[in-house]
Amino acid sequence: MKILVTGASGFVGRAIVAELVRRGHEVTAGSRRGTDLPSAPGVALDVTDPASVRRAVEATQPEALVHLVGIIAEEGTQTFQRVHVEGTRHVLAAAPRPVRYLHMSALGADEASKSGYSRSKAQAEALVRASGLDWTIFRPSLIFGPGDDFFGRVLRDLVSTAPVVPQIGQGQFPFRPISVEDVALAFAGALDRPETVGQTYELAGPEEYTFRELLELELGALGKRKPIVPVPLALMDLAVPLMGLLPKPPITRDQYAMLKAGNTAPPDRSRDTFDLPLRRLPDALPEILGRR
Repeated sequence: MKILVTGASGFVGRAIVAELVRRGHEVTAGSRRGTDLPSAPGVALDVTDPASVRRAVEATQPEALVHLVGIIAEEGTQTFQRVHVEGTRHVLAAAPRPVRYLHMSALGADEASKSGYSRSKAQAEALVRASGLDWTIFRPSLIFGPGDDFFGRVLRDLVSTAPVVPQIGQGQFPFRPISVEDVALAFAGALDRPETVGQTYELAGPEEYTFRELLELELGALGKRKPIVPVPLALMDLAVPLMGLLPKPPITRDQYAMLKAGNTAPPDRSRDTFDLPLRRLPDALPEILGRR
C-alpha cells in the first residue's frame, strides 16, 4: 500500500514509518524539511500551509494517510489551533478519495478541557469524524522509548538538577505510559483490520503509575537517591504563570493543567484488537536514559 505519513521525522513518526516499511508498504515520510529517513524517502509537507499539503499528496498519490503532526507547547505562530486544528483541516481537504486515514490524537482530548492542547486535539477529532473518510483515531497516553522527550529529558532533568526532587502536590495524578513500539504496531495493524474503520482507540500501557511513582522509577533507573519534596498545589498555581515569563519555562500553564488531569485508560481493547505486547516502562527506562 502507498502511504504518506505526516510528522514522519518526529520521535513517533520514525517508529511508525519503520514498522510500515517492515510490513512491506511503500511509505513516503512527510516533514517540513522533506528529509529522507533511513527507511523511507522524504517529501516536504507543512500542515500549516494547505498548498504544501496538496503538493505532497499530488506527488505521492497515497492510498493511506497517517497524520501524526503535533506540538506539546506553543511557540510563536506554531499554536495548537494552527497546527492541530487547521493542520488537520488542510490534510483532510487534500486527502484523495477514497483513502484510508489514521489520526494521532491524545488521551484526554476534550473540548471542555482546561488545556488548550487537549481542546485542540478534540476539535481535530471532530473534523476527522465529519470528513467522510475511512478513519481510525488513536489516543495514546505518555509515549516512551529511546529519544522520547518526557522520560529522556523532562523527568531526567527534574530528578537530576537539584539536591531534592520537586513533586507537584501529593503526586497522585495517574498515568499509564505506552511504548513507541506498541504505538507503531497499533497504527500499522489498523491498515490490516477493516473493522477498525470509524473507531477510536485509547493506547495505554500495561501498568498505571502515579506521578510520584514515575519520579521514583526515574531516580532508580539513574541510580540516584534523593528526597522527593511535595510542592503544594496552591504554590504551584502561583509559580507556573510566573515561569511562563521565562524564555523556556520548565513547565507551561497548559502542561500543568494536563499533569493535574492525569493520563490513563484501560489498555484491554487496543491490546486485544492489535495484539500488542505492551512493553513495560521499567524495562525500557535504562535504554531511554542511556544506562544499558
